Amino acid sequence: MRKQQKKFYNILKKNKALTSFQRRVYKAVLAIPSGQTRSYKWVAKKIGTPCSYRAVGQALNKNPYMGTIPCHRVIKTDGSLGGFSKGKKTKMRLLKRESLDVI
Repeated sequence: MRKQQKKFYNILKKNKALTSFQRRVYKAVLAIPSGQTRSYKWVAKKIGTPCSYRAVGQALNKNPYMGTIPCHRVIKTDGSLGGFSKGKKTKMRLLKRESLDVI
């Protein structure tokens, strides 16, 4: 685990406004490497709640650490974008910056 990532895990622990579920989602998303994507379903499985992929999307929609937690790397299982709180055009731009092609 990178030192910066570990430091941010501690920040997540201290943020009392976050639910336990949100913390787990954000930690899982932090582990997605630059240049790669994962599905909402993958995140749900990773945190131990495989049927909660819609709740994962809601948690990411409320992401207070947009610049640090790369929620733009989470897409739908079929490879399409899914939602993004800053709009799909912004999500597409962020993914293209990482040299990723999406549907």
